[in-house]
Formats: sequence, structure tokens, C-alpha cells
Amino acid sequence: MGGSLARAVKEAGLPWRVRGADRDPSTLSRAVAAGAIDEAADDLATAGRGARLVVIALPVLSVPDAVSALAPGLEPGAVLTDVGSTKLGLIRRVEEVLPPGVAFVGGHPIAGTEDSGFEASFAGLYRGARFLITGGARSTPEAVDLVRSLWESLGARVETIDAATHDRVFAVISHLPHVVAYALVNAAARADAGLPGLLSYTGGGFRDFTRIAASQPAMWRDICLDNRDEVLPAIDEFLAETRRLRALIAAGDGAGLEAAFAAARVVRRALAEAPPRAEGRA
Repeated sequence: MGGSLARAVKEAGLPWRVRGADRDPSTLSRAVAAGAIDEAADDLATAGRGARLVVIALPVLSVPDAVSALAPGLEPGAVLTDVGSTKLGLIRRVEEVLPPGVAFVGGHPIAGTEDSGFEASFAGLYRGARFLITGGARSTPEAVDLVRSLWESLGARVETIDAATHDRVFAVISHLPHVVAYALVNAAARADAGLPGLLSYTGGGFRDFTRIAASQPAMWRDICLDNRDEVLPAIDEFLAETRRLRALIAAGDGAGLEAAFAAARVVRRALAEAPPRAEGRA
């Protein structure tokens, strides 16, 4: 996410000097060589020194610690934002460690792929995508405008949403599907242990459905834990629907099963035909 953002800023020709920080020096070397960043920082305090805008692209549970590490280099008037898929708890924790005079604007680009690392980054990732601003108690109108201008300059469509609603929505449409995909792959792998070669028969349906199970595990670990208050009810609702379908199959109720499938088909076809409201794969 961070690599794609840096590449996009450079491709857009924005008059900003981009400084990058990463725990892997080789990643920074490749980013400099690729022209994605102008300079590499040895640590976060150095990375944030004198910066007008800092974008944190890390697993969500790591963001508050990153803010603490950035704090010594931040000056009053600096603006921090993020690209995380959870918001309510993250904003509260960040605001507890935010230096005086520094604003934080919660942000979430609805874009991404199952691949991670700088090698997977590309400048066009955010073009045409939605970017959600969730604000926070330590955001200001000026800070929000700065974050908005960045993402609009990269071709994103910026909207605002309150943090609680954001977390409830994405628990269902993003976090739950990842949990299901990981669970299905693990279940198939266990079945393969008892019936060797089973996974070699997977076709397009299984591969398409489980594509997101190739996503970065640490990122989704943090998302599920940070948004557990919304993810757990979403899982419960999914399990209830699965049990309903199981009961129909067990009872041999073909009409009921077909009706359930038909109802889902109507919703899915409507989604396919409607203009997308949440581009990307986050």
C-alpha cells in the first residue's frame, strides 16, 4: 500500500519530496532506485522530521507504536493519516500518543490486492478507487482538506464516513470474506491430508473464491483482532446462514434450497450490474 502510494505521488507529478521508512533496508534501496521515494530514512523519527503529511501503511495494531516512534520528529501542524481497514479503536489509540499540535485523520483506501511488498506495488492502484475519511477528535478541517487533496490528486474518489459505521460495514463486506476464505482453504487442506491429491483438482471457482486467502496474514490478523466487536457478530450471522443451508440439505428440501440459492443469486447479480461502490480488494 505504501509503495503504491509513493509511486502514485511521483507519477502524478505532485510537488512533494517523498521520504520513506521501512524496517527492511533493501526495500528502501529498491524504492529509491525505482524513483518511488526521494530519500530513505533510517528510523521513523527521522522519517517524520519536518514532514507536513505522514502516511502510515502498516498492520493496524502497529500504527500507535509507529506514531510514538514518529513523535520526536513531528512538528506542530503536521498531519498524520493511515490506510488501515479498521478505524474506531485505531483512532482512539493513536490519539492517546499523538503529540500536541499534530492532527490525525483516519483514512482507508478501498483498493489493494492479495500480493504484498514493494515488488507488488504499482502507481495505478488507487486510480478510480474510493478513499474513506473517518476523521477523529484530533483531526481538523485543514488536516482533512490536506488528506483529501492528496487522494483526489491520485485519482481517488474521497468520501467521509463515521468510524463506527465504517467498522460495521467492513466487518461484513471485507473482514468476514477473508475469514471465510482462510477457513475454506484450511478445511480443504485438512481434507487433502486424508485424501491426497484433492487440492490438485481445484478449478476456477475454488481459486476465485479463495484468492484473498493469499493476503498478508499479519495484516488480516490485526484487522480481525482490532475489529473483533464487529467481526464476531458477522461470523455468527454467516454461521447461522450456513446452518440453515445445512438443515435444508439434510432434510432433502430441494425447493427450500433452491429458493435460498435463488435469493442469493438475485443479490449477487444486482451487485454485478450496479456501479461499484467499493472498488478494490481491501
